[in-house]
This record gives sequence, structure tokens and C-alpha cells, in this order.
Amino acid sequence: MMARSTDEWIGKTDDARVPPRVRQRVFDRHNGTCHLTGRKIQPGERWEIEHVHALILGGQHRESNLAPALAAAHKVKTATEMKVKSKIARVRKKHIGIAKPKSSLSHPNLKRLMDGTVVDRRTGEIVGGRQP
Repeated sequence: MMARSTDEWIGKTDDARVPPRVRQRVFDRHNGTCHLTGRKIQPGERWEIEHVHALILGGQHRESNLAPALAAAHKVKTATEMKVKSKIARVRKKHIGIAKPKSSLSHPNLKRLMDGTVVDRRTGEIVGGRQP
């Protein structure tokens, strides 16, 4: 068998598709075991390539950072990572002074007029105690 010319696959961009041959190598390297649950992936079960160290948290899009994961477990991990990333971004914006101030009136069906009255967007009726 001929040796590979490169040690590992590295994506040209973070959203580059992982080639099937690399997916196979990653699956084989982990003995077909889900990286997140530790369960053996059964034939026909949906699995995805997962970044061990998430791209949004500074990981790299390369073969050594990839592992097989069952689709459901991967979805949960991704949601958790997005929460963490969002929190980091919010805190950073706040600390450097570019956080958008929260509206005192945060209901999509209500709006405050220039004179301070609150109006229901759907009906146009004035809501609350102050009426002209």
C-alpha cells in the first residue's frame, strides 16, 4: 500500500464539505463509535461528522478535529455550543459598549407613540390607562 502524500485532510474554508473518503477514515479511526454518547453506530443509523473542538469556539476544520456523532446527540451539542457563543458575544458587546439597549416595550403587537400612549398594532386601539 502506498503512503499518503499528506498527513491529514484540512478544509480550505470552514464550510468546505468533508469528502466521503475522509468521512470513512474518521469513522474507522473511531471504530464506528459515537464520539458524544460512546455508543456503537449501527448500520442505517443517521450519523454526522462532528467537530470535537467547535469551529465557533476556535476549533479547526481538519481531519484530526473530526469525529463521528449520532445525529440527535450532535444536534444537542451544537445547540449548547451556540448558546455559549451567543453569551460570549453578548458579554463582549456589553463590555466594549456596543450592546443594543433593550426596549422597555418588548411585545411585537404593541408600539409606543411619541406622546407616550401604547397602541395595539393589530387593532389600532389604545392600550393601558392613558387615553386622550
